[in-house]
Amino acid sequence: MVMAPLSTTAETSHTALRLGKAARLRDYAGLIPFALLLLLAVFGPMLAPQSATDVVGTPSSAPSGDHWFGTDSNGFDVLSRTLTAFRLDIAIAIGVTLLATAVGIAIGSIAGMYGSKGGVLGAIAATLGRTIDLVQALPVMIGGLVIVSFFGRNSVVIALALALVLMPFQGRLMRTEVLRTRNDGFVTAARMSGESELRILLRHVIPNSCAPVLENASAIFGMGIIFCAGLGFLGVGIPLPTAEWGNMLADGAADAAVGRWWPALFPVIALAYSVWAASRVTTFISRRRRV
Repeated sequence: MVMAPLSTTAETSHTALRLGKAARLRDYAGLIPFALLLLLAVFGPMLAPQSATDVVGTPSSAPSGDHWFGTDSNGFDVLSRTLTAFRLDIAIAIGVTLLATAVGIAIGSIAGMYGSKGGVLGAIAATLGRTIDLVQALPVMIGGLVIVSFFGRNSVVIALALALVLMPFQGRLMRTEVLRTRNDGFVTAARMSGESELRILLRHVIPNSCAPVLENASAIFGMGIIFCAGLGFLGVGIPLPTAEWGNMLADGAADAAVGRWWPALFPVIALAYSVWAASRVTTFISRRRRV
């Protein structure tokens, strides 16, 4: 048998290492759009050339040197409003993501771990599981509309409403993972060693079940942005004159219908970019899990 020269083997190993580093760099480069999104959320209002809530020009003026993105039907500067809205929309989406994920993990863990057991705990777990299914059967936008209509049009209510109606996506995913994990060998070994069910759940089951839920959190973030803007577009979200992409779209729709495209175009671009940046995070997490 002819053996490959040591120099060839070393060169092949070096090439594989270089390709691996390049692949990792490409993966991490996918986070740049989301990092830019967070920077815009922090500094967007500071970068706005004018106040987002003051009338600064003739209504529905086309883009010009004074107003790069033009003005809307109220005379507000579209560039300033688009930049300022980054902070509010991203803050709401982050709040929705954190709350929906945390509550989803908690409810999904209990429903998956104890849903098939008897007694009071089993009944509570089964009820939580059915609640997840019931809430998920309700269309997200309708659920948000009902809650906001009852409790008011402010950022806290909108974040809580969207977290409630998006939580089942995380809860069902967590319940599925817990059902798969709870009978694994390491869980059985923990029971045989005398660990309590609560300790097993917190120490073994949840840490080994929550990875898909955390991966899905970036999708919840994207949905939070979309549905927040959707509520604003329907007139039940953040009201004018506060800068928010949804109410900017609603206000710019009439202008767009008669050819004045600028009040609606730029918030659409900001909205699309935000969702795309969130999808890049999902792709990154998915690739890192496969490594």
